[in-house]
Amino acid sequence: MMILMQTLFPQLFQQSLQQSLDTSLKDMFQLPLPVLEKLIRPIIVYLVLVLLLRIFGKRELAQLNPFDLVVLLSLSNTVQNAIIGEDNSVSGGVIGAFSLLAINWLVARTLFRSPKLTRMLEGRATILVRDGKVDRRAMQRESLTDDDLLSVIHKQGFTHLHDIRHVELEPSGTFFIEGREPDAYERQHNEIMAKLESLTQELAALRNSAG
Repeated sequence: MMILMQTLFPQLFQQSLQQSLDTSLKDMFQLPLPVLEKLIRPIIVYLVLVLLLRIFGKRELAQLNPFDLVVLLSLSNTVQNAIIGEDNSVSGGVIGAFSLLAINWLVARTLFRSPKLTRMLEGRATILVRDGKVDRRAMQRESLTDDDLLSVIHKQGFTHLHDIRHVELEPSGTFFIEGREPDAYERQHNEIMAKLESLTQELAALRNSAG
């Protein structure tokens, strides 16, 4: 159809194509919102999210169960409109991305230069297990159950809580775990190293006997 139109009405076809191209470019790059608003929206949402995650604790970042993952995924969709507004243009997306990256860079630089401010904003690590004993108050403060803790230590190769000496929940939502004995990976590593040492000694003995 388009080939037929191009053949019969070449000038009309060119005008239609040019008009369509102009409209597409206009929709892609024209900002329906002021540039200042596009810069401020992501900054406000960023700061509010940082504050909310600080208030509601480190559990959301740890994603211990599907509900935590659903919350984070839903959160991203919830704040999307607050960031972009009614703007679907390429220019708006670029400005919004620049604003987010800029505020994140600024916050990172500020926290790097001020350890006190870092501790205030990010919080401190929470000790969940100390010398093999579970801190129930810390568990309750972080809304963690024994099943949550077991799930975490199972991922690190431990079987029971009595295998654990120390557990910390870091501000980033990651867990630091120290076992009473080496974990499965470390035990396997030690066994391999012991076998290599034994083989080295046997080879040295063979060389001495041959010499």
